Amino acid sequence: MKTTINLDIPSLLQGYRSGELTPAMVVAHLRERAAEFADRNVWIHLASEETLSVYLERLQQASPDDLPLYGIPFAVKDNIDVAGMPTTAACEAFRYHPEQHAVVVEALVSAGAIPLGKTNLDQFATGLVGTRSPEPWGPCHNSINPAYISGGSSSGSAVATALGLVSFALGTDTAGSGRVPAAFNNLIGLKPTLGRLSVRGVVPACQSLDCVSIFARSASQAQTILTVASARDDGDPWQRPLPVGHRPLPGNFRFAVPKDDQLDFDGDEGARDLFGESIRQLESLGGEAVTVNFQPFLDAARLLYEGPWVAERYLATSPLIQEQPETLLEVTRNIISQGANGSAADAFSARYRLQALKREADQVWEQVDVVLTPTTPTIYTLDQLEQEPVARNSRLGTYTNFMNLLDYSAVAVPSGFLANGLPLGCTMFAPAFQDEGLLALASRLHPLATTTVGALEDPLRSPVLEPSEGTIDVLVCGAHLSGLPLNHQLTGRNAILTETTETAPCYRMYLLAGGPPLRPGMIRDEDGISLPVEIWRVPADQFGSFVAGIPAPLGIGKVELADGRWVPGFICEPIGLAGAEEITHLGGWRGFLASR
Repeated sequence: MKTTINLDIPSLLQGYRSGELTPAMVVAHLRERAAEFADRNVWIHLASEETLSVYLERLQQASPDDLPLYGIPFAVKDNIDVAGMPTTAACEAFRYHPEQHAVVVEALVSAGAIPLGKTNLDQFATGLVGTRSPEPWGPCHNSINPAYISGGSSSGSAVATALGLVSFALGTDTAGSGRVPAAFNNLIGLKPTLGRLSVRGVVPACQSLDCVSIFARSASQAQTILTVASARDDGDPWQRPLPVGHRPLPGNFRFAVPKDDQLDFDGDEGARDLFGESIRQLESLGGEAVTVNFQPFLDAARLLYEGPWVAERYLATSPLIQEQPETLLEVTRNIISQGANGSAADAFSARYRLQALKREADQVWEQVDVVLTPTTPTIYTLDQLEQEPVARNSRLGTYTNFMNLLDYSAVAVPSGFLANGLPLGCTMFAPAFQDEGLLALASRLHPLATTTVGALEDPLRSPVLEPSEGTIDVLVCGAHLSGLPLNHQLTGRNAILTETTETAPCYRMYLLAGGPPLRPGMIRDEDGISLPVEIWRVPADQFGSFVAGIPAPLGIGKVELADGRWVPGFICEPIGLAGAEEITHLGGWRGFLASR
């Protein structure tokens, strides 16, 4: 499926800068394209030309150099408010007209993005199939084969991105709604850490578990959107502050996979093969697979709908259920109505059970850096789903329902295509606030599985991300080198070795007086040489305690590398050279140790 305009964010910005494109041209093209796919039931509300003119006029006073998302078209799931467009949550009786954008939408619009409209969803975000939307909207169809389900509940957002109707889209993800549709439409689906993005202006499903998700064409574009969308909102009681430091992902990372008898593919051997290929691809990127007991995760997943959290869905919709129950789909009403029957004792009992399961599940992080699972067991046709609508919907949440309950970050990544031409995906997850690290790994895994974007022929462009958010790179040249006596001061702070390199040719090294341990002092001197060094990436919240332990006359300053970069690293005060022995000619600290 071809598009005449490549909607990659960098491609559009380049077109705007060159004058080849204008936002008005792109919007006009996409409105025409939306009409071509009316039968997919993507939109609940497509913005009018008059509504869009407000955004276009604002951009005439700015440029791509001013705004990071200048003229980038996006779609918004219709349980997230956009000022000037109705919010329905796929229930006509619930329709209202917000006067303000949701905070996350406001952040994107302020960065220059253009909301083209509101997308279809499983009613009140209750479902993982994309078919639980009543008339006049109806079920949203898969972007690649309309005989198959699109996945839900953020169905329209995924399909709009996959069909090239927008550059990216917002969904929500309480139980998998931002990952399942990504898997079924060959996209990146980011479920950020719970509380990272503001949910003010989002129709609640389960307030304590809701988060806004991102559908993107690549991991790097998801990262761009996440950065802009992570606006602080003091009015959102559910938002959490970003931590100062992040544990970096090592190059020789370890990733967990469930035991074979705990993997469910619903009899789909092609899906099993695709997951096996994802394992091999991660191994080719330096990962080591570790088989773990997945039962605590599966047990936690069952709590979401079998436990008292359904009561949160009931609280969000109780006026309609009590006064106009006929306005909800029967399946939606039946699920949500169960939330009226719980007790406070049930809620506390479930919290105790969840806490025990989290303690057990979190033990996996003592063995691995990332967990890899399928995103779903398989994909179903619309006819198959109609035969078993509840059971098959539930099955799709096998690997997704536990994620927010256990407070993990996750990203769904395409795994390739089945023999029937439909895509599936895998999911990588990690502890909270590891979003950037997961996206960096996804940027390397994604192009190993597919060369195209969504349902399009557009070539996948997935530049490798190097996550440095919440970390500080430190150059070491002596006893902190890997394998040497003080290296534990780095590894004990979860630092990782990122690079072995050399300084610029203007440094000298001296053996300082004192010890043990023996220590070198490195100084800058225009008559010096290039010296071998290592770069270690340290979590930012561990950097202060590391520096505090450095004895005089050593300290941390800026050191120039052979390629011209400047990085924080060990330097020596000139006073420390009193009584020191120059060892520059030995070619660095390891050369000195070898000479002894």
